[in-house]
Amino acid sequence: MTPYIQGALPTDDHPTVGDWLLVDDATLLPVRVLPRMNLFKRRSPGDPRRDQMIAANVDTVFVVASCNQDFSVARLERYLVLAREVGVTPVVILTKADLTDTPELFVTAARALEPGLRVETVNGRDPGDVVRLAAYCGPGRTVAFLGSSGVGKSTLVNSLRGSDSIATQAIRAHDGTGRHTTTVREMHRLPQGGWLLDTPGMRELQLSDAAAGIAEVFDDFALAAQDCRFSDCSHGVEPGCAVRAGIDSGALTAERFDRWRRLAVEEKTNADRLTKRWLR
Repeated sequence: MTPYIQGALPTDDHPTVGDWLLVDDATLLPVRVLPRMNLFKRRSPGDPRRDQMIAANVDTVFVVASCNQDFSVARLERYLVLAREVGVTPVVILTKADLTDTPELFVTAARALEPGLRVETVNGRDPGDVVRLAAYCGPGRTVAFLGSSGVGKSTLVNSLRGSDSIATQAIRAHDGTGRHTTTVREMHRLPQGGWLLDTPGMRELQLSDAAAGIAEVFDDFALAAQDCRFSDCSHGVEPGCAVRAGIDSGALTAERFDRWRRLAVEEKTNADRLTKRWLR
């Protein structure tokens, strides 16, 4: 945000990428941020008492990951929780599919996270391949790119825009890993009338105020928990725990259970810290 905008708006009304501002005709200074359709945010890195805004007014979020050793199911789940929390449709974009002999393994792992989850594999440097993603970026639509550093978000944005104006870095040949390039959040207009929001790669994605998103992404566990004998069941050693019964029967997996509990504890801890800050 420029000092020009920062100084013109109240401290509690700062915009983020994707926001629309009401501007004074005479002074051309922003008056206020217009009401948001939605807002992506995370716990601010280095300060558990604050949230950091990521993007606003998004229709579709491209969760970008690479088909290499950096692929992480747990990381994808975090991004899906963010999307579901604010009611935005996620699409998992698997890049560098041309650099692996088994892209279908990555697709299968991603699709297993949610029934009906849309998953696309692309070679970001092949415009003919990337053009399939243009269907999500029609007139009046806003698509945000989220993902870790070096997964190829800026390359995809360049291909969709038909431009190479955004700096990108070459990948390492031995492991297909890219390097962090984007350092600011940017909004790009597409020729067909859509908008792309490019964001820097996130090394840390801590969740807060995302209980509904966790319940939706992990709906299998949330539904099972409703059948526990005790409403405050911790799914440990309590009798009548439907979640533990599901794990024992094979209907639920222990690995996914651990990730669900970890995110739930993290979300509650961060949300409590934010609440205490606002009550001071």
